[in-house]
Amino acid sequence: MPNIKTLAQREEKQVRFTPGHTLCAGCAEPMVVRTVLNAIPDPVVVANATGCLEVASSRYPGSAWNVPWIHVAFENAAAVIAGLEAAYKALKRAGKITRTIRFVAFAGDGGTYDIGLQALSGTLERGHDILYVCINNEAYMNTGVQRSSATPRCAAATTSPVGEEIPGKPQDRKDLTEIVVSHHIPYVAQASVSNLIDLANKVERSLQFTGPKFFNVLATCPLGWRTPRASAIDQAKLAVETRYWPLYEVVEGKYRITYKPKKPLPVEEWLKTQGRFRHLFRDEKGKERIAEFQAAVDRHWEELVKKEQCLSGVQEQG
Repeated sequence: MPNIKTLAQREEKQVRFTPGHTLCAGCAEPMVVRTVLNAIPDPVVVANATGCLEVASSRYPGSAWNVPWIHVAFENAAAVIAGLEAAYKALKRAGKITRTIRFVAFAGDGGTYDIGLQALSGTLERGHDILYVCINNEAYMNTGVQRSSATPRCAAATTSPVGEEIPGKPQDRKDLTEIVVSHHIPYVAQASVSNLIDLANKVERSLQFTGPKFFNVLATCPLGWRTPRASAIDQAKLAVETRYWPLYEVVEGKYRITYKPKKPLPVEEWLKTQGRFRHLFRDEKGKERIAEFQAAVDRHWEELVKKEQCLSGVQEQG
């Protein structure tokens, strides 16, 4: 399994995502990209959907990508990477390519949960041998912090503002990870920028399987979350420690939680650090909404634990 030293040694041999991009100070996205690419020992081809990562890494005349890279539209990263993988297989059958090449797509939550969901679902159902990474900062950050279906309930966004009528986004976030699991693909994982070794280990494990591999990675956005620039890792860690964002993997239908907080923190500890939830701490109504938020987090965690026990062959005791 990769560790910090082995990942650093791989980067010394080939820097696949270089410094000099223009992503915001404190953005978690470059850490996710570098970790994923460094965890893959084989040559890599990348398709990158429109979004923060694409815009800030490919400004003419420069590029932060030191691998074959293609910029695609918001909605079709999965379709394009599937097409590249299909062409590769055809060339391999014809004897024109002999080496192993990995095909990776990076897209944000807007381009994955919403605009690109149809293309993603089709790619998963057809069984293309690709690795798809959703870098999830929980809103359309690149175009002005509009809410997406990954945005949590009560979060303030420019299209779900806090006011007398609504307390931020009124709907719960979509559970895309479980939607992907329902496609019965070989490997699905949830990860966080706060635990890059967990992410790297999962990427390496996923490469053992032929077929689609999907990663949903929580990536802090200081601008959209309204947090200090230096707090990206701490913010993501709080999301994990409060069990708002569980770290787990589903390997051929079997669930495994890869990190279980020994002393889970109340989700309030995560909410109170972010400006997008500031309105929840103003009055009694806000306290009620925090309690509802906590109940939802607890319920989701309990459901996940049951899936780990029941679908992985572990029998409950007592």
